[in-house]
Amino acid sequence: QVQLAESGGGLVQAGGSLRLSCAASGRTFSSVTMGWFRQASGKEREFVAVISWSGLNTDYADSVKGRFTISRDNAENTVTLQMNSLKPEDTAVYYCAARRSALLSTTNWEYEYWGQGTQVTVSS
Repeated sequence: QVQLAESGGGLVQAGGSLRLSCAASGRTFSSVTMGWFRQASGKEREFVAVISWSGLNTDYADSVKGRFTISRDNAENTVTLQMNSLKPEDTAVYYCAARRSALLSTTNWEYEYWGQGTQVTVSS
């Protein structure tokens, strides 16, 4: 069992940066694949980034490549999402998710555990 809690959301101007953190509980954190998803108001939840259990493999949505960076610290049971050059279209609730499989996935229904989400608002 893995429990997740996101933090770090807030209001930022376009072009600014935010760093989201996800704290995980559970002894199996180092063996799970971790992902970030987001859901804008009135839209479907969409993939943002994913990182393998080792931290060596990552994948990003095209819309955030070159601007966002996902990383993890298995010793601290945390995964972070560094978001730079933010745009108004990045405004959404951001969710941390965990998947027991070692395979990277960009599909939300393949993740078993979810945090409560944190709001990110980017003003123009």
